[in-house]
Amino acid sequence: MELNPPAAERRIPTLAELAPRPGRRPLLPALTARQELALLCRTLHREGYDDHIAGHITLAEPDGTFLVNPWELAWDELTASDIIRVDRAGQVIEGDWNVTPAIGLHLAVHQRRHDLRVVIHNHSRWGSVWAATGRVPPIYDQTSGQVADDPVLYDEYAGTVDGAGEAQAAAAALGEGKWALLKNHGVFLVARDIRQAHLRAITLEHRCRIAWQVETLGGGQPITNPASLRVVSLSDDWGMPFLWEAMARREIRRDPNVLD
Repeated sequence: MELNPPAAERRIPTLAELAPRPGRRPLLPALTARQELALLCRTLHREGYDDHIAGHITLAEPDGTFLVNPWELAWDELTASDIIRVDRAGQVIEGDWNVTPAIGLHLAVHQRRHDLRVVIHNHSRWGSVWAATGRVPPIYDQTSGQVADDPVLYDEYAGTVDGAGEAQAAAAALGEGKWALLKNHGVFLVARDIRQAHLRAITLEHRCRIAWQVETLGGGQPITNPASLRVVSLSDDWGMPFLWEAMARREIRRDPNVLD
């Protein structure tokens, strides 16, 4: 029996195969969509998505409406009950807060990509550095390669993306991509669910941070062979097992009120 088969013959386990066996404790309590969105905001704020009250996340609902974090609250303070609901035109139909004027960018992407449930925009700490330079950060380590494909660089930013024309142009530039750097602005990501959105967002910020640090130190060698990252990049398709749950539990421990 061959205990260590060649890498080419190894099969990547599915998320279902790696999931806890029946009878074990659940990794997270049953969560509502609002609770998931609040936890996503909290986890990403800790990862560098922390430009004061800037940034917004939409979560598409089956009835055609969208849950979104309110304009007035920072990502590290909001709770599930603060999440508002908007219609297809971006008008608040449920909740006590206001929606950002930049909601049009999200709606334009949702209109084009019906396979997506989550759209994220923020001026993340390290992503904004690379956006300001108009460069896509190289991959220097395994964690930076958890999501395949380079971000799209959208270099026609001419102000806040709150007009219909700007929103449609930015959505068109993203195309079928997963993520983008908006030059002199920030980052933009899309995903099919909360787990994938979390992985893509933290991977992009990690990639931007490590690349800046390596290039500041000098002497780094980017990873340019996609085959060397094959196993890692597959995690974007089936999700990194247990990662989202671990980070969500951390936020619940720190502030259980996030679920209220």
